[in-house]
Amino acid sequence: MEPPFRKTEPYDPETRERLDRDAKDILARYPKTRSALLPMLHLVQSVDGHVTGRGIEFCAETLGITAAQVTGVATFYTQYKREPVGDYHVGVCINTLCAVMGGDQIWSELSDHLGVGHDEATEDGTVSLERIECNAACDFAPVMTVNWEFFDNMTPEKAKRLVDDLRAGKEVLPSRGPNRLCTWKEASRVLAGFDDGLAHEGVPAGTESLRGLDLARERGWTAPEPGAKPSSDAAEGGEK
Repeated sequence: MEPPFRKTEPYDPETRERLDRDAKDILARYPKTRSALLPMLHLVQSVDGHVTGRGIEFCAETLGITAAQVTGVATFYTQYKREPVGDYHVGVCINTLCAVMGGDQIWSELSDHLGVGHDEATEDGTVSLERIECNAACDFAPVMTVNWEFFDNMTPEKAKRLVDDLRAGKEVLPSRGPNRLCTWKEASRVLAGFDDGLAHEGVPAGTESLRGLDLARERGWTAPEPGAKPSSDAAEGGEK
């Protein structure tokens, strides 16, 4: 049976020094060192592009746990990759709502267009694909992500144009969020807890997501006080 992660050469001294420095910052956030494992895995992924054998060993050594314990966590969560992914990791939601709105067709056509399947990367290493069960953005179905930034209301044609632009090095902006699309390694560093300064850029929420809040404000609806019993008006949506 093959090991779940590739064996790799140890980190060079400069990279190891940088990892040790960043790991110290991560560990300072937690009362117990082993609680830092999730961001630590994102940290090594930000260096190697995926979780490698040396990344596993680094996490285990730094946190004082076994390589088996690190591996158990890294193989449980899908955001940790066992094989290299592209600079731009494209996720296609194929869960119920996105699927019926066209997500399955987007996946099929995009996979054929690129010639790669789930968690596989193009030969040039630019783009990889992942079937995602839910992107938590049903208001905008069918939804795709690139390095976890949202691309809303997609079609097969828009999806293919998106990946072609990524491979051609053209500027691509997400539907919401920052005004710059970061690389997979940069996104992994952000998930490790290091601010890239882009968190407050762009539109954080779209019109569809805010419609309920806008409607409540228009009609003067307010939340009940804690412990208050719902009135008959509340049961009818605030209208008599």
